[in-house]
Amino acid sequence: MPVTADNNQEIAPNSPKAIRKAVRTARRNLSLTQQKEGSILAAKSALDKLKQIQASKVALYLTNDGELDTAPLIEMLWQHGIEVYLPRLHPFSAGNLLFLQYDQKTTLEKNSLGIWEPKLDITQMILPHQMDVMITPLVAFDEVGNRMGMGGGYYDRTLANWQATGKPFPIGYAHNCQKVSQLACQLWDIPLPFIITPSKSYSFG
Repeated sequence: MPVTADNNQEIAPNSPKAIRKAVRTARRNLSLTQQKEGSILAAKSALDKLKQIQASKVALYLTNDGELDTAPLIEMLWQHGIEVYLPRLHPFSAGNLLFLQYDQKTTLEKNSLGIWEPKLDITQMILPHQMDVMITPLVAFDEVGNRMGMGGGYYDRTLANWQATGKPFPIGYAHNCQKVSQLACQLWDIPLPFIITPSKSYSFG
């Protein structure tokens, strides 16, 4: 079954590889103006949601490969006294993430995937269940909250037990063009209860 982006352009066939390629191309093709305006609109919506649920510790990511820019949201969180945490690849456990506090003084370095992450400092680490919210990157999402990542499974592993503890509450963060009609999911894929885009927020179940 083909999938359709929310701009009504067909993204087919319905295979993970085809969807990743089509959606990543679509978000890379957004103009700088669309990127900037979209990131500000999404940041305002995210801040409203975080204040509503009284989140004080929030995990985010640094934008890469055309993802919805998190920089405006990070600045807003700092201004409101909300602690920000960033992921870094676990040095000893392949496929897993660590989370470290991030502020204006944090030293960043590129990991093996070419993504900026905090320099390892165990004094700044936090466990996932100690955070209130985890804002996750994604390649695509569908009409019932299924999330497609890059295929590494990092966030699925991190969020595997979030429903048992209630933390961290996962929120997807994406451009409008990353919504498709349907995604095929595996048993280990973690659906998202809430997703924010520049034009709309989606709540699932």
